[in-house]
Amino acid sequence: MRKLTLCLVALAMLAPTARATHPPKSKLYVTNYENVLGTSFEIKIKAQTDAGAQKAEAAALDEIDRLNKILSGYDADSEFSRWMRTSQKPVKVSYELYEVLSLFDSWRQRTGGALNASAETINKLWRDAAAKNTLPTGTQISAALAQVHQQHYVLNEKNHTALRTDNAPLMLNSFTKSYILNKAATAAMGVSGVNGLVLNIGGDILVRGDHTEQIKVSDPKADYENAEPITQIKVSGLTVATSGNYRRGEEIKGVWYSHIVDPRTGKPAGGVISATVAAPNATDAGALATALNVLSPAEAEKLVATVPGAEFMLVTADGQRVESAGWKKLEMPAEKNSVVVPSAAILQQSWDPNYELAVNLELATQPGMRVNRPYIAVWVVNADKKPVRQIALWMRADKEKYVWDLRLWYAVYYKDLINDNPVVTSTTSATRSAGKYSLKWDGKDDKGNLVKQGTYTVYIEAAREHGTHQLMTQDIVISKAQAQHFDLGSNVEVSSASLDLRKKAND
Repeated sequence: MRKLTLCLVALAMLAPTARATHPPKSKLYVTNYENVLGTSFEIKIKAQTDAGAQKAEAAALDEIDRLNKILSGYDADSEFSRWMRTSQKPVKVSYELYEVLSLFDSWRQRTGGALNASAETINKLWRDAAAKNTLPTGTQISAALAQVHQQHYVLNEKNHTALRTDNAPLMLNSFTKSYILNKAATAAMGVSGVNGLVLNIGGDILVRGDHTEQIKVSDPKADYENAEPITQIKVSGLTVATSGNYRRGEEIKGVWYSHIVDPRTGKPAGGVISATVAAPNATDAGALATALNVLSPAEAEKLVATVPGAEFMLVTADGQRVESAGWKKLEMPAEKNSVVVPSAAILQQSWDPNYELAVNLELATQPGMRVNRPYIAVWVVNADKKPVRQIALWMRADKEKYVWDLRLWYAVYYKDLINDNPVVTSTTSATRSAGKYSLKWDGKDDKGNLVKQGTYTVYIEAAREHGTHQLMTQDIVISKAQAQHFDLGSNVEVSSASLDLRKKAND
Protein backbone atom coordinates (compact mmCIF):
# COMPACT_ATOMS: atom_id res chain seq x y z
CA MET A 1 0.00 0.00 0.00
CA ARG A 2 2.85 2.37 0.88
CA LYS A 3 4.46 1.66 -2.52
CA LEU A 4 1.16 2.41 -4.33
CA THR A 5 0.77 5.69 -2.45
CA LEU A 6 4.32 6.75 -3.37
CA CYS A 7 3.65 5.93 -7.04
CA LEU A 8 0.47 8.01 -7.09
CA VAL A 9 2.29 10.96 -5.47
CA ALA A 10 5.09 10.66 -8.04
CA LEU A 11 2.59 10.64 -10.91
CA ALA A 12 0.82 13.68 -9.48
CA MET A 13 4.13 15.53 -9.31
CA LEU A 14 4.98 14.59 -12.90
CA ALA A 15 1.58 15.58 -14.33
CA PRO A 16 2.19 19.35 -14.41
CA THR A 17 5.57 18.74 -16.05
CA ALA A 18 3.98 16.58 -18.70
CA ARG A 19 1.34 19.22 -19.42
CA ALA A 20 4.00 21.93 -19.57
CA THR A 21 5.79 20.11 -22.39
CA HIS A 22 2.57 20.24 -24.46
CA PRO A 23 1.25 23.81 -24.25
CA PRO A 24 -2.18 24.61 -25.70
CA LYS A 25 -2.29 25.00 -29.47
CA SER A 26 -2.24 28.62 -30.57
CA LYS A 27 -5.25 30.15 -32.33
CA LEU A 28 -5.60 33.32 -34.40
CA TYR A 29 -7.87 35.97 -32.85
CA VAL A 30 -8.98 38.87 -35.07
CA THR A 31 -10.57 42.22 -34.17
CA ASN A 32 -11.34 45.24 -36.34
CA TYR A 33 -11.63 48.85 -35.21
CA GLU A 34 -12.42 52.19 -36.82
CA ASN A 35 -10.93 55.57 -35.93
CA VAL A 36 -7.57 54.46 -34.60
CA LEU A 37 -5.01 57.15 -35.49
CA GLY A 38 -7.65 58.47 -37.87
CA THR A 39 -7.98 55.27 -39.91
CA SER A 40 -9.03 51.60 -39.72
CA PHE A 41 -7.17 49.10 -37.55
CA GLU A 42 -7.08 45.31 -37.67
CA ILE A 43 -5.27 43.27 -35.04
CA LYS A 44 -4.60 39.55 -35.31
CA ILE A 45 -3.21 37.84 -32.23
CA LYS A 46 -1.83 34.30 -32.34
CA ALA A 47 -2.27 33.14 -28.75
CA GLN A 48 -2.88 30.04 -26.68
CA THR A 49 -5.95 31.37 -24.86
CA ASP A 50 -8.77 33.89 -25.30
CA ALA A 51 -7.62 35.68 -22.16
CA GLY A 52 -4.07 36.01 -23.48
CA ALA A 53 -5.29 37.38 -26.81
CA GLN A 54 -7.52 39.92 -25.08
CA LYS A 55 -4.67 41.01 -22.81
CA ALA A 56 -2.32 41.41 -25.78
CA GLU A 57 -4.92 43.40 -27.72
CA ALA A 58 -5.45 45.70 -24.74
CA ALA A 59 -1.68 46.17 -24.40
CA ALA A 60 -1.37 47.16 -28.07
CA LEU A 61 -4.28 49.60 -27.90
CA ASP A 62 -3.00 51.15 -24.67
CA GLU A 63 0.40 51.72 -26.28
CA ILE A 64 -1.21 53.30 -29.34
CA ASP A 65 -3.21 55.64 -27.11
CA ARG A 66 -0.13 56.54 -25.08
CA LEU A 67 1.98 57.36 -28.13
CA ASN A 68 -0.82 59.26 -29.82
CA LYS A 69 -0.97 61.56 -26.78
CA ILE A 70 2.72 62.25 -27.36
CA LEU A 71 3.04 62.46 -31.15
CA SER A 72 -0.31 63.55 -32.58
CA GLY A 73 -0.41 66.75 -34.60
CA TYR A 74 -4.23 66.73 -34.50
CA ASP A 75 -4.64 66.64 -30.71
CA ALA A 76 -4.07 70.14 -29.32
CA ASP A 77 -3.16 68.63 -25.94
CA SER A 78 -0.52 66.18 -27.20
CA GLU A 79 3.07 66.68 -26.14
CA PHE A 80 4.04 67.46 -29.73
CA SER A 81 1.32 70.11 -30.06
CA ARG A 82 2.32 71.72 -26.78
CA TRP A 83 5.97 71.77 -27.87
CA MET A 84 4.95 73.36 -31.19
CA ARG A 85 3.57 76.31 -29.24
CA THR A 86 6.98 77.03 -27.69
CA SER A 87 9.58 79.26 -29.33
CA GLN A 88 13.31 79.87 -29.01
CA LYS A 89 13.76 77.94 -25.79
CA PRO A 90 15.02 74.40 -25.16
CA VAL A 91 12.28 72.11 -23.85
CA LYS A 92 12.92 68.74 -22.25
CA VAL A 93 10.84 66.23 -24.20
CA SER A 94 9.90 62.57 -23.85
CA TYR A 95 12.09 59.81 -25.22
CA GLU A 96 9.56 59.08 -27.99
CA LEU A 97 9.18 62.67 -29.21
CA TYR A 98 12.94 63.16 -29.19
CA GLU A 99 13.44 59.91 -31.12
CA VAL A 100 10.86 60.80 -33.80
CA LEU A 101 12.27 64.31 -34.26
CA SER A 102 15.73 62.75 -34.58
CA LEU A 103 14.44 60.24 -37.14
CA PHE A 104 12.96 63.06 -39.22
CA ASP A 105 16.34 64.79 -39.23
CA SER A 106 18.01 61.56 -40.30
CA TRP A 107 15.53 60.77 -43.07
CA ARG A 108 15.60 64.33 -44.39
CA GLN A 109 19.34 63.94 -44.91
CA ARG A 110 19.13 60.38 -46.29
CA THR A 111 16.46 61.33 -48.86
CA GLY A 112 18.10 64.59 -49.94
CA GLY A 113 15.12 66.53 -48.58
CA ALA A 114 12.37 64.31 -50.04
CA LEU A 115 11.11 63.70 -46.48
CA ASN A 116 10.68 66.79 -44.34
CA ALA A 117 8.53 67.41 -41.26
CA SER A 118 7.78 70.90 -42.56
CA ALA A 119 6.19 69.59 -45.79
CA GLU A 120 2.95 70.63 -44.08
CA THR A 121 3.78 74.20 -45.20
CA ILE A 122 3.45 73.07 -48.82
CA ASN A 123 0.43 70.88 -48.13
CA LYS A 124 -1.39 73.82 -46.57
CA LEU A 125 -0.59 76.00 -49.59
CA TRP A 126 -2.14 73.46 -51.98
CA ARG A 127 -5.18 72.84 -49.74
CA ASP A 128 -5.88 76.56 -49.62
CA ALA A 129 -5.45 76.78 -53.39
CA ALA A 130 -7.87 73.86 -53.92
CA ALA A 131 -10.48 75.61 -51.78
CA LYS A 132 -10.30 78.52 -54.26
CA ASN A 133 -10.02 76.15 -57.27
CA THR A 134 -6.85 77.87 -58.43
CA LEU A 135 -3.21 76.83 -58.65
CA PRO A 136 -0.64 78.37 -56.28
CA THR A 137 1.47 81.07 -57.87
CA GLY A 138 5.21 80.76 -58.39
CA THR A 139 5.72 83.44 -55.74
CA GLN A 140 3.65 81.50 -53.21
CA ILE A 141 5.57 78.28 -53.90
CA SER A 142 8.91 80.08 -53.56
CA ALA A 143 7.84 81.57 -50.22
CA ALA A 144 6.73 78.13 -48.98
CA LEU A 145 10.04 76.57 -50.05
CA ALA A 146 12.01 79.32 -48.28
CA GLN A 147 10.18 78.40 -45.06
CA VAL A 148 10.58 74.65 -45.59
CA HIS A 149 14.34 74.93 -46.08
CA GLN A 150 14.96 76.71 -42.80
CA GLN A 151 16.11 74.89 -39.68
CA HIS A 152 13.00 74.22 -37.62
CA TYR A 153 14.40 72.79 -34.40
CA VAL A 154 17.64 72.02 -32.61
CA LEU A 155 18.06 68.83 -30.58
CA ASN A 156 20.37 68.47 -27.62
CA GLU A 157 21.13 64.81 -26.98
CA LYS A 158 22.88 65.42 -23.65
CA ASN A 159 19.99 67.34 -22.09
CA HIS A 160 17.31 65.60 -24.16
CA THR A 161 15.80 68.90 -25.23
CA ALA A 162 14.24 70.22 -28.42
CA LEU A 163 14.38 73.92 -29.26
CA ARG A 164 11.81 75.27 -31.72
CA THR A 165 13.54 77.85 -33.94
CA ASP A 166 10.74 79.11 -36.22
CA ASN A 167 6.97 79.03 -36.66
CA ALA A 168 6.76 76.69 -39.67
CA PRO A 169 3.90 74.17 -39.33
CA LEU A 170 5.26 70.66 -38.72
CA MET A 171 3.52 67.29 -38.95
CA LEU A 172 5.03 63.96 -37.99
CA ASN A 173 3.00 61.90 -40.46
CA SER A 174 5.42 60.26 -42.90
CA PHE A 175 6.38 57.29 -40.76
CA THR A 176 5.02 57.93 -37.26
CA LYS A 177 2.19 55.45 -37.87
CA SER A 178 4.75 52.71 -38.49
CA TYR A 179 6.78 53.86 -35.49
CA ILE A 180 3.70 53.47 -33.28
CA LEU A 181 2.92 50.06 -34.82
CA ASN A 182 6.34 48.81 -33.79
CA LYS A 183 5.91 49.93 -30.17
CA ALA A 184 2.38 48.48 -30.00
CA ALA A 185 3.62 45.13 -31.35
CA THR A 186 6.35 44.98 -28.73
CA ALA A 187 3.79 45.60 -25.98
CA ALA A 188 1.46 42.87 -27.28
CA MET A 189 4.24 40.32 -27.80
CA GLY A 190 5.27 40.82 -24.18
CA VAL A 191 2.12 39.04 -23.01
CA SER A 192 2.63 35.43 -21.95
CA GLY A 193 1.22 32.87 -24.37
CA VAL A 194 1.30 35.18 -27.40
CA ASN A 195 3.30 33.64 -30.25
CA GLY A 196 2.70 36.02 -33.14
CA LEU A 197 0.65 38.92 -34.41
CA VAL A 198 -0.35 41.07 -37.35
CA LEU A 199 -1.14 44.77 -36.92
CA ASN A 200 -2.74 46.49 -39.89
CA ILE A 201 -3.32 50.20 -39.46
CA GLY A 202 -4.77 51.85 -42.52
CA GLY A 203 -2.89 49.54 -44.88
CA ASP A 204 0.50 49.50 -43.13
CA ILE A 205 1.04 45.94 -41.87
CA LEU A 206 3.47 44.62 -39.27
CA VAL A 207 4.00 40.85 -38.95
CA ARG A 208 5.90 39.53 -35.95
CA GLY A 209 6.57 36.28 -34.13
CA ASP A 210 5.67 32.77 -35.24
CA HIS A 211 3.33 33.77 -38.05
CA THR A 212 3.45 34.18 -41.82
CA GLU A 213 0.91 36.49 -43.45
CA GLN A 214 -0.35 36.58 -47.02
CA ILE A 215 -0.67 40.23 -48.03
CA LYS A 216 -2.54 41.56 -51.03
CA VAL A 217 -1.08 44.72 -52.58
CA SER A 218 -3.87 47.03 -53.76
CA ASP A 219 -3.97 48.04 -57.39
CA PRO A 220 -3.90 51.88 -57.33
CA LYS A 221 -5.87 51.94 -60.59
CA ALA A 222 -8.69 49.78 -59.18
CA ASP A 223 -9.29 51.14 -55.71
CA TYR A 224 -11.95 48.82 -54.29
CA GLU A 225 -11.73 46.68 -51.17
CA ASN A 226 -12.63 43.57 -53.15
CA ALA A 227 -10.74 44.40 -56.36
CA GLU A 228 -8.10 42.01 -57.63
CA PRO A 229 -4.72 42.94 -56.09
CA ILE A 230 -1.85 43.94 -58.30
CA THR A 231 0.17 41.18 -56.61
CA GLN A 232 0.32 39.10 -53.42
CA ILE A 233 3.28 38.58 -51.14
CA LYS A 234 4.01 36.32 -48.18
CA VAL A 235 5.99 37.79 -45.28
CA SER A 236 7.18 36.94 -41.80
CA GLY A 237 9.05 39.25 -39.44
CA LEU A 238 8.59 42.27 -41.73
CA THR A 239 6.55 45.44 -41.94
CA VAL A 240 4.86 46.25 -45.25
CA ALA A 241 3.91 49.88 -45.88
CA THR A 242 2.17 51.39 -48.89
CA SER A 243 1.82 55.04 -49.76
CA GLY A 244 0.10 56.54 -52.80
CA ASN A 245 -1.93 59.38 -54.21
CA TYR A 246 -5.13 57.51 -55.09
CA ARG A 247 -7.08 58.01 -51.85
CA ARG A 248 -6.14 61.45 -50.62
CA GLY A 249 -5.37 64.66 -52.45
CA GLU A 250 -6.86 67.80 -53.94
CA GLU A 251 -8.70 68.49 -57.19
CA ILE A 252 -8.02 71.84 -58.87
CA LYS A 253 -9.72 72.73 -62.14
CA GLY A 254 -10.50 69.08 -62.81
CA VAL A 255 -6.94 67.82 -62.20
CA TRP A 256 -6.09 65.53 -59.25
CA TYR A 257 -3.05 66.47 -57.15
CA SER A 258 -1.48 64.12 -54.62
CA HIS A 259 -1.46 64.86 -50.89
CA ILE A 260 2.19 63.76 -51.00
CA VAL A 261 4.30 66.79 -51.87
CA ASP A 262 7.94 67.17 -52.83
CA PRO A 263 9.61 69.47 -50.27
CA ARG A 264 12.38 70.08 -52.79
CA THR A 265 10.10 71.62 -55.44
CA GLY A 266 7.01 72.75 -53.54
CA LYS A 267 4.74 70.73 -55.83
CA PRO A 268 2.68 67.55 -55.39
CA ALA A 269 4.44 64.33 -56.32
CA GLY A 270 3.04 62.67 -59.42
CA GLY A 271 5.49 60.37 -61.16
CA VAL A 272 4.75 57.47 -58.79
CA ILE A 273 1.16 56.69 -57.81
CA SER A 274 1.90 53.86 -55.36
CA ALA A 275 4.96 52.62 -53.48
CA THR A 276 5.01 49.46 -51.38
CA VAL A 277 7.99 48.65 -49.15
CA ALA A 278 8.77 45.57 -47.05
CA ALA A 279 11.46 45.99 -44.40
CA PRO A 280 12.52 44.40 -41.10
CA ASN A 281 12.24 47.76 -39.31
CA ALA A 282 8.75 49.29 -39.22
CA THR A 283 9.94 52.90 -39.28
CA ASP A 284 12.17 52.20 -42.28
CA ALA A 285 9.19 50.74 -44.17
CA GLY A 286 6.97 53.75 -43.43
CA ALA A 287 9.64 56.33 -44.26
CA LEU A 288 10.64 54.62 -47.50
CA ALA A 289 7.05 54.19 -48.69
CA THR A 290 6.47 57.94 -48.49
CA ALA A 291 9.88 58.92 -49.86
CA LEU A 292 9.53 56.60 -52.87
CA ASN A 293 6.45 58.54 -53.98
CA VAL A 294 8.65 61.64 -54.22
CA LEU A 295 11.93 60.24 -55.57
CA SER A 296 12.53 59.03 -59.10
CA PRO A 297 12.70 55.22 -59.56
CA ALA A 298 16.49 55.46 -59.93
CA GLU A 299 16.77 57.48 -56.71
CA ALA A 300 14.41 55.03 -55.00
CA GLU A 301 16.52 52.02 -55.92
CA LYS A 302 19.66 53.71 -54.63
CA LEU A 303 18.03 54.69 -51.33
CA VAL A 304 16.42 51.30 -50.62
CA ALA A 305 19.77 49.59 -51.24
CA THR A 306 21.09 51.39 -48.12
CA VAL A 307 18.47 49.70 -45.89
CA PRO A 308 19.36 46.04 -45.11
CA GLY A 309 16.57 43.60 -45.92
CA ALA A 310 14.29 46.19 -47.59
CA GLU A 311 12.50 45.53 -50.88
CA PHE A 312 10.08 47.70 -52.87
CA MET A 313 7.56 47.81 -55.70
CA LEU A 314 6.50 51.03 -57.44
CA VAL A 315 3.60 51.73 -59.78
CA THR A 316 4.28 54.77 -61.96
CA ALA A 317 1.72 57.19 -63.36
CA ASP A 318 1.95 55.51 -66.77
CA GLY A 319 1.22 52.08 -65.26
CA GLN A 320 4.72 50.59 -65.17
CA ARG A 321 5.92 48.41 -62.29
CA VAL A 322 9.41 48.98 -60.92
CA GLU A 323 10.78 46.46 -58.41
CA SER A 324 13.88 45.92 -56.34
CA ALA A 325 16.04 42.90 -57.10
CA GLY A 326 14.67 40.85 -54.19
CA TRP A 327 10.98 41.72 -54.50
CA LYS A 328 10.16 38.57 -56.49
CA LYS A 329 11.28 36.42 -53.56
CA LEU A 330 8.34 37.81 -51.55
CA GLU A 331 5.73 37.35 -54.27
CA MET A 332 3.36 34.41 -54.37
CA PRO A 333 2.73 32.64 -57.69
CA ALA A 334 -0.05 34.30 -59.65
CA GLU A 335 -3.29 32.35 -59.75
CA LYS A 336 -4.16 31.02 -63.18
CA ASN A 337 -7.74 31.89 -64.04
CA SER A 338 -9.29 30.48 -67.16
CA VAL A 339 -11.08 33.27 -69.02
CA VAL A 340 -14.29 32.28 -70.80
CA VAL A 341 -15.34 34.78 -73.48
CA PRO A 342 -19.16 34.91 -73.74
CA SER A 343 -20.68 34.62 -77.19
CA ALA A 344 -22.20 37.67 -78.89
CA ALA A 345 -25.71 36.25 -78.32
CA ILE A 346 -25.09 35.87 -74.58
CA LEU A 347 -23.58 39.34 -74.32
CA GLN A 348 -26.71 40.86 -75.88
CA GLN A 349 -28.80 39.51 -73.02
CA SER A 350 -26.30 39.98 -70.19
CA TRP A 351 -24.71 42.63 -68.05
CA ASP A 352 -22.50 44.98 -70.08
CA PRO A 353 -18.94 43.85 -69.12
CA ASN A 354 -17.73 47.46 -69.50
CA TYR A 355 -19.82 48.47 -66.48
CA GLU A 356 -19.49 47.88 -62.74
CA LEU A 357 -21.53 48.66 -59.66
CA ALA A 358 -19.68 50.64 -57.00
CA VAL A 359 -20.92 50.14 -53.42
CA ASN A 360 -19.79 53.01 -51.20
CA LEU A 361 -20.07 52.62 -47.43
CA GLU A 362 -19.21 54.95 -44.58
CA LEU A 363 -19.53 53.26 -41.21
CA ALA A 364 -20.74 55.31 -38.27
CA THR A 365 -17.89 56.60 -36.10
CA GLN A 366 -17.53 59.09 -33.27
CA PRO A 367 -14.81 61.78 -33.51
CA GLY A 368 -11.92 60.98 -31.20
CA MET A 369 -13.33 57.55 -30.24
CA ARG A 370 -12.37 54.15 -31.59
CA VAL A 371 -15.19 51.71 -32.21
CA ASN A 372 -15.36 48.04 -33.10
CA ARG A 373 -16.30 47.51 -36.71
CA PRO A 374 -19.65 45.69 -37.00
CA TYR A 375 -20.07 42.49 -38.97
CA ILE A 376 -20.98 43.49 -42.53
CA ALA A 377 -22.37 41.42 -45.40
CA VAL A 378 -23.03 42.76 -48.90
CA TRP A 379 -24.67 40.50 -51.48
CA VAL A 380 -27.02 40.43 -54.48
CA VAL A 381 -30.18 38.43 -55.19
CA ASN A 382 -32.19 38.14 -58.41
CA ALA A 383 -35.89 38.86 -58.98
CA ASP A 384 -36.74 35.44 -57.50
CA LYS A 385 -34.75 36.34 -54.35
CA LYS A 386 -32.17 33.67 -55.15
CA PRO A 387 -28.56 34.51 -54.21
CA VAL A 388 -26.46 35.70 -57.11
CA ARG A 389 -23.22 37.15 -55.76
CA GLN A 390 -21.60 37.65 -52.38
CA ILE A 391 -19.67 40.92 -52.65
CA ALA A 392 -18.23 41.16 -49.13
CA LEU A 393 -18.34 39.48 -45.74
CA TRP A 394 -16.53 41.16 -42.84
CA MET A 395 -16.40 39.02 -39.73
CA ARG A 396 -13.92 37.40 -37.41
CA ALA A 397 -11.48 34.67 -38.36
CA ASP A 398 -13.29 32.22 -36.07
CA LYS A 399 -16.02 31.74 -38.66
CA GLU A 400 -19.05 30.85 -36.56
CA LYS A 401 -18.78 33.35 -33.72
CA TYR A 402 -21.86 35.62 -33.80
CA VAL A 403 -22.15 35.32 -37.58
CA TRP A 404 -25.79 34.27 -37.14
CA ASP A 405 -26.48 37.89 -36.14
CA LEU A 406 -26.34 38.58 -39.90
CA ARG A 407 -29.72 36.91 -40.10
CA LEU A 408 -30.60 37.34 -43.78
CA TRP A 409 -27.09 36.59 -45.02
CA TYR A 410 -26.93 33.57 -42.68
CA ALA A 411 -30.04 32.05 -44.22
CA VAL A 412 -28.61 32.40 -47.75
CA TYR A 413 -24.87 31.84 -47.53
CA TYR A 414 -23.99 30.10 -44.26
CA LYS A 415 -23.78 26.64 -45.84
CA ASP A 416 -21.14 27.95 -48.24
CA LEU A 417 -19.18 29.45 -45.35
CA ILE A 418 -18.95 26.30 -43.26
CA ASN A 419 -17.96 24.25 -46.33
CA ASP A 420 -15.28 26.77 -47.29
CA ASN A 421 -11.81 27.15 -45.83
CA PRO A 422 -10.83 30.72 -46.65
CA VAL A 423 -7.25 31.91 -46.31
CA VAL A 424 -7.01 34.80 -43.86
CA THR A 425 -5.11 37.61 -45.56
CA SER A 426 -4.37 41.30 -45.13
CA THR A 427 -4.33 44.11 -47.69
CA THR A 428 -1.71 46.83 -47.90
CA SER A 429 -2.85 50.08 -49.50
CA ALA A 430 -2.66 53.84 -49.25
CA THR A 431 -4.20 55.05 -45.98
CA ARG A 432 -7.98 55.38 -46.00
CA SER A 433 -10.12 57.66 -43.87
CA ALA A 434 -11.72 55.93 -40.89
CA GLY A 435 -14.87 54.00 -41.77
CA LYS A 436 -14.84 54.69 -45.52
CA TYR A 437 -14.95 51.69 -47.85
CA SER A 438 -15.65 51.10 -51.54
CA LEU A 439 -16.65 47.74 -53.00
CA LYS A 440 -17.57 46.70 -56.52
CA TRP A 441 -19.78 44.21 -58.31
CA ASP A 442 -18.52 43.34 -61.78
CA GLY A 443 -21.84 41.87 -62.89
CA LYS A 444 -20.77 38.26 -62.40
CA ASP A 445 -22.42 35.61 -60.26
CA ASP A 446 -20.66 33.50 -57.64
CA LYS A 447 -19.48 31.11 -60.39
CA GLY A 448 -17.88 33.88 -62.45
CA ASN A 449 -20.53 34.17 -65.17
CA LEU A 450 -22.07 37.46 -66.29
CA VAL A 451 -25.65 37.75 -65.01
CA LYS A 452 -28.59 38.21 -67.35
CA GLN A 453 -30.35 41.53 -67.72
CA GLY A 454 -33.17 42.00 -65.24
CA THR A 455 -33.97 43.24 -61.74
CA TYR A 456 -31.56 42.61 -58.88
CA THR A 457 -31.53 43.62 -55.22
CA VAL A 458 -28.43 44.67 -53.32
CA TYR A 459 -28.44 43.84 -49.60
CA ILE A 460 -26.21 45.57 -47.03
CA GLU A 461 -26.58 43.96 -43.62
CA ALA A 462 -24.80 45.12 -40.46
CA ALA A 463 -24.84 43.55 -37.00
CA ARG A 464 -23.00 43.83 -33.70
CA GLU A 465 -22.31 41.07 -31.21
CA HIS A 466 -25.41 40.96 -28.97
CA GLY A 467 -26.31 44.39 -30.36
CA THR A 468 -28.03 46.23 -33.16
CA HIS A 469 -29.08 44.75 -36.50
CA GLN A 470 -29.48 46.95 -39.58
CA LEU A 471 -30.49 46.25 -43.17
CA MET A 472 -30.35 48.32 -46.36
CA THR A 473 -31.72 47.15 -49.72
CA GLN A 474 -31.88 48.64 -53.19
CA ASP A 475 -33.37 47.30 -56.42
CA ILE A 476 -31.47 47.96 -59.63
CA VAL A 477 -32.67 47.22 -63.14
CA ILE A 478 -30.06 46.03 -65.62
CA SER A 479 -31.38 46.39 -69.13
CA LYS A 480 -28.89 48.43 -71.14
CA ALA A 481 -25.66 50.30 -70.54
CA GLN A 482 -26.58 53.42 -68.62
CA ALA A 483 -25.26 55.12 -65.51
CA GLN A 484 -27.42 54.95 -62.39
CA HIS A 485 -27.00 56.38 -58.88
CA PHE A 486 -28.81 55.43 -55.67
CA ASP A 487 -28.54 56.93 -52.18
CA LEU A 488 -29.47 54.37 -49.55
CA GLY A 489 -29.65 56.73 -46.57
CA SER A 490 -28.21 55.89 -43.17
CA ASN A 491 -28.75 53.98 -39.94
CA VAL A 492 -27.01 53.65 -36.58
CA GLU A 493 -24.23 51.46 -38.06
CA VAL A 494 -23.86 52.93 -41.56
CA SER A 495 -23.75 56.72 -41.72
CA SER A 496 -24.09 56.72 -45.51
CA ALA A 497 -24.32 54.25 -48.37
CA SER A 498 -24.70 54.66 -52.11
CA LEU A 499 -24.61 52.63 -55.31
CA ASP A 500 -23.18 53.82 -58.62
CA LEU A 501 -23.63 51.82 -61.80
CA ARG A 502 -21.00 53.25 -64.12
CA LYS A 503 -18.36 52.52 -66.69
CA LYS A 504 -15.40 50.73 -65.18
CA ALA A 505 -13.15 53.21 -63.43
CA ASN A 506 -9.96 51.71 -64.87
CA ASP A 507 -11.14 51.65 -68.48
